[in-house]
Amino acid sequence: MAGMKKRSRTRQKNSSLRRHKRSVAAITGIIILLGAVVFVQGMRLQRQNQQYIAQEEELQAQLDEAEKRSEEIDSLKDYVGTDEYIEEIAKEKLGLVHENEILFRAEQ
Repeated sequence: MAGMKKRSRTRQKNSSLRRHKRSVAAITGIIILLGAVVFVQGMRLQRQNQQYIAQEEELQAQLDEAEKRSEEIDSLKDYVGTDEYIEEIAKEKLGLVHENEILFRAEQ
C-alpha cells in the first residue's frame, strides 16, 4: 500500500507540474502576443507622427507665405494712400502733368 500511495503522489506531482508548465507557457504566449501588439501599434503611431510633422511643416510654410503676402498688401495699401502714388497714376492713366512740366512720350 505504501507503494501505491507513493505512485499516486508522484502522479499528482507530475500532473500538477504539467499544469504549471502549461500555465507558464500560456502566460508567456499572452505576454509575447501583447508585446507584438504594442510594437505594431507603436510603429503605426510613429508613422502617423511623421505624417503629422510633415503636414505641420507644410502648413507652417503656407502660413509664412500668407504672412509675407499680408505684409506686401499692407505696404501696397500704405503706398496707395500717398500723394506720390496719386501723381504716378494721374500721369500714367490720365496724362496729367504739373505746371511747367513737359511730358515726352515715345511714338509707337
